[in-house]
Amino acid sequence: MADLKFRQFDGRVVFQAKIVPGSSRTVVSGLLDGMLKVKVAAAPEKGKANKCVCEFLAEQLAVKKKSVKIVSGQSNPVKSIEVLGISGGALLKRLNLDK
Repeated sequence: MADLKFRQFDGRVVFQAKIVPGSSRTVVSGLLDGMLKVKVAAAPEKGKANKCVCEFLAEQLAVKKKSVKIVSGQSNPVKSIEVLGISGGALLKRLNLDK
């Protein structure tokens, strides 16, 4: 399994995620080519899946909802996601991806 690729800046981390909307439940389903793969229960309409992804990741990473935002790929299954107030190490640990 490949590692999650991310970029760390001043108090924030940016990584790519492959989003699969319309699943039976919202879960992190592993890694795909260095991206986080997230299955989302919300439908891909009117931003519902994007909102669900941000809320889910905020909960998983123990940060505020406004600290997680999609910086590119709003209408694409592959999205760049920025998380404020977390380090790369904490990101991996909270997603159970650390070794």
